[in-house]
Amino acid sequence: MSDPIYLDGFSTLPLAPEAQTAMVSAWSKPGNAGSPNAAGERAARIVADGRAAVAALIGAAPDEIIFTSGATEANNLALLGVARAIAREAPHRRRILLSAIEHKAVIEPVRQLEAEGFVATIVPVTPSGVIDLAALRALAGDDIALGSIMLVNNELGTIQPVAQAADIVHEAGGLVHCDAAQAVGKIPVNVIDLDIDYLSLSAHKCYGPMGIGALYVSAAATRPDAQLFGGHQQGGLRSGTEPVPLIAGFGAAARLAEASLAMDAEHGNGLLALLLDEMRRRQLRFSIVSGDAERIAGGAAIAISDADGDILSALLARTVAISTGSACTSGQIRTSHVLEAIGFSEKKARSVIRLFCNRYTGEQEIRTAADQIVEAVHRCRLATGDFRQ
Repeated sequence: MSDPIYLDGFSTLPLAPEAQTAMVSAWSKPGNAGSPNAAGERAARIVADGRAAVAALIGAAPDEIIFTSGATEANNLALLGVARAIAREAPHRRRILLSAIEHKAVIEPVRQLEAEGFVATIVPVTPSGVIDLAALRALAGDDIALGSIMLVNNELGTIQPVAQAADIVHEAGGLVHCDAAQAVGKIPVNVIDLDIDYLSLSAHKCYGPMGIGALYVSAAATRPDAQLFGGHQQGGLRSGTEPVPLIAGFGAAARLAEASLAMDAEHGNGLLALLLDEMRRRQLRFSIVSGDAERIAGGAAIAISDADGDILSALLARTVAISTGSACTSGQIRTSHVLEAIGFSEKKARSVIRLFCNRYTGEQEIRTAADQIVEAVHRCRLATGDFRQ
């Protein structure tokens, strides 16, 4: 049985062959980057090279990059670590601002901060899924500790006006964290241009390996409190032996992303346009959830008329990999908080699927995927008793 056509790039992306090669090479010879011997020195060079590559991808200095196990850990280190550090320096700053469409890896740490006495304020978004800057400005008071605004939404693909939001938060005296897991390696990202203090990123969202990410900590920003204790690696901010092969893979993926950013964007946009055109040509009725808002290249969430995304996903499980606008929590299917934030009803939210065309997808695969999706929609309508086209 052949592998399904992979259109679930919002969830994870294929591992780049260059990253795999770098990882195998690093795995071939043991070495702890903290050991004072030749093997350790070799491992330390790999770590330094990987750190430099990741830093270059986002316009940072190498010593501003802290490797983590992924974007979730990076978000936790930034939010918990920075908020707690600020509370000691400025006890009156206890408010955390975050957009209504942040990832759960931002929302849950903020809930933990609420349990510690911080106040969380949710900033609304437009019906297209873009943070409302006027609302942010109205909510930004002198009690702000930190604002967290993602760069690209993981369900809609919408690009957020982070630089403008950062200006507003900074004017109020707060610091700015940006979850850029869905952005880095897909769109140009420069921490100086964005004027942010902290940025989270993930290797597997930019064709690198799972299990590693990073947090950018501006040299001029408040140093986060460490969340892991043990060794004194990475300046004491993140204890634990550096995973040399994963860092090698992350570095290789970062170098490749920097070199192929424009080409990947053109390829992804072309394939997404082809996919949507092919589905329209087959008389499938759908709308792009984010409307005319600026989106990441190659990705979109679409709402298919009179269809159920979860049933579609199940019907396509062996042929086309997609994801939906719902999430399973404790065995129950519930509407995505992102779709709720943009005003979708539960029924409309269930019609949403996410599509992302990656650099390794071909045109023939896209045409085949269009056939499979349209056929699955017809089968879904039969299953649910809705025979409209």
